[in-house]
Amino acid sequence: MTRCHFLRLKTLNLRPQIGNMENLIPDLDVLDAAGVEQCEVKVSPDVNSGQSRKLYIESYGCQMNFSDSEIVASILAKEGYDTTSEAEQADLIFLNTCSIREKAEQTVRHRLKHINGFKKRKPGLLVGVLGCMAERLKTNLLEEEKIVDLVAGPDAYRDLPKLINQVDDGQKAVNTFLSREETYADISPVRLNSNGVTAFVSIMRGCDNMCSFCVVPFTRGRERSRDPHSIVAEAKALFEQGFREVTLLGQNVDSYKWSEVENNKARIEKLGVEKIINFANLLEMVAHVSPDLRIRFSTSHPKDITDEVLHTMAKYENICKYIHLPVQSGNSRVLELMNRGYTREWYLERVNRIKEILGDECGISSDMITGFCSETEEEHQDTLTLMDKVQYDFAYMFYYSERPGTLAAKKLKDDISLDVKKRRLQEIIDKQRILSHNRNKLDVGKVFKVLIEGPSKKSDHYLQGRTSTNKVAVFEALGKNKGEYVNVLITECTGGTLLGKIVA
Repeated sequence: MTRCHFLRLKTLNLRPQIGNMENLIPDLDVLDAAGVEQCEVKVSPDVNSGQSRKLYIESYGCQMNFSDSEIVASILAKEGYDTTSEAEQADLIFLNTCSIREKAEQTVRHRLKHINGFKKRKPGLLVGVLGCMAERLKTNLLEEEKIVDLVAGPDAYRDLPKLINQVDDGQKAVNTFLSREETYADISPVRLNSNGVTAFVSIMRGCDNMCSFCVVPFTRGRERSRDPHSIVAEAKALFEQGFREVTLLGQNVDSYKWSEVENNKARIEKLGVEKIINFANLLEMVAHVSPDLRIRFSTSHPKDITDEVLHTMAKYENICKYIHLPVQSGNSRVLELMNRGYTREWYLERVNRIKEILGDECGISSDMITGFCSETEEEHQDTLTLMDKVQYDFAYMFYYSERPGTLAAKKLKDDISLDVKKRRLQEIIDKQRILSHNRNKLDVGKVFKVLIEGPSKKSDHYLQGRTSTNKVAVFEALGKNKGEYVNVLITECTGGTLLGKIVA
C-alpha cells in the first residue's frame, strides 16, 4: 500500500461550505490554492517480490527528490532490496532530504531521533541520509547524527551498493562528489507512490543560475541535460504501461540544451552534422509519443522561457496549458539582490506573452519569498501589486530563511525581523486566497477535459483529476475509471478545487 504524508507548516481553511459536495473536496496539500508553506514527505510503498532485504525511503521536499528516490529504488532492487512502507520492518532506512529551508532540515533531524528508537531495537539497521542535506553537510552529518551510517549526495546513487557494503563491514560511508556528467539516463526508475496515471521524468540535473538565496547550485551541482532520445524512450515506455501524463522535471527546464557534439561525439562523427536540441524541441519530441499522453513541465525560469516554447505549447493539445513561473519578488531592486536575472518589467512582459500566445486561461503559478534582505514595506507592496496584475491561479509562498553557504548569507544581512516576515507572508497568502478563488470562479460554467487520476479522497463514488491548467476537479464517477479522459462541466468551486459533472 502506498502512503503519502504531508507535513504542513501552516494550515489554511481553503474549503468554504458549498452545499452537499463539501465533503468530496480532496486534501490538496500540494496544490492548495494559497500554496501553503510546506514540506512534503512521501514514503516508499510495500513491494514483496521475495528479495532478501527491505528498503524504506522517506523523500522530502521537491519533485526532483521524489524522482531521485525512484532511481535509488531501481539501483537497490538489483541488489536484493524490496521496498517497505513501514520503517520498523526495514533493514535499510534512507531519508532523501531537502535543504531549501531550515525547517526542512530540522524536520529530518527530528525524524532521525525517532528512527534512533528503531535502531536500538534492531542494531543491524542501516540508516542513510541522501540528497541535498547530505551534500550540504557531508561528513558533519556523521558527527552530528550518531545513528547515521551512510551519507550520499544526489550524484552518488550509483555508488550506493558499494557504500552499503562498506557499512556492512563496520565502517561509516560517505560520497558527496558532484558530477558534471551524471544524469542517470540509463536507469529505469521504480515508480514509487505512483497512481499508475502520472509520472515524473527527469530531463536535467543541477542549476547554473546562482540565485543569491538558493542552496541548490551547491547541493546539486552544475547544470547538465539528459539525452533526449532516452527521455522520449522513457515516455514511450510509460505510455505503454498505461501512464497518461508525464511531468518533465528540471531545476530550470527552459535552459535544457543537448548537443550531439558535446554529448555524443561518436554519433556526430558518424552523421557529420551537429544538432542542438533545446527545450522547445524536446517538448515537441515528447508530444509526438501519443496525442493521449499529456505533458507537463516544471520549473520554468522567467529569464529563459522563450516564445518558441510558448508557440510549441500552443501547437500541441496534449502539452498542458500551465506554467509554473516563480517570481520571488515583485520589486526590481530586490530581484537584483536575489540575482534573478530579470526585472519586474521583464517578468510582466513574459506573462503578457504567455497570455497573448496561449490565452488568458493558461494556468500560471508562482513562488514568492517575503522578507528578503533589506526589503522595505514599499517593495513588499510591489509584490502584492504584481500579484494583482498577473492574477496567479495559485502560488507557493515563504518568508526568507537564510541558508548557509549561499551568496546572500555571505554578502547580505538578514535584517528583517521574524514578526515582520510572518506578517508580510500572511498578507501575500490572504491576497492569493482571493485571487485563487476568483480565478476558479471564472471556470464555473465551462467544460474542461480532465484526466482521471483516481477516486476522491472523501468518497469512492466521486473521482478527481486535473484540467490542462493544473486545477483539480471532483465529479461523480458515473462508471468512469482511472486513466480515462472525460469532459467535465464545472458547476461550483472553492479556492482550491473545481466541482462538476461529466458531460458528453
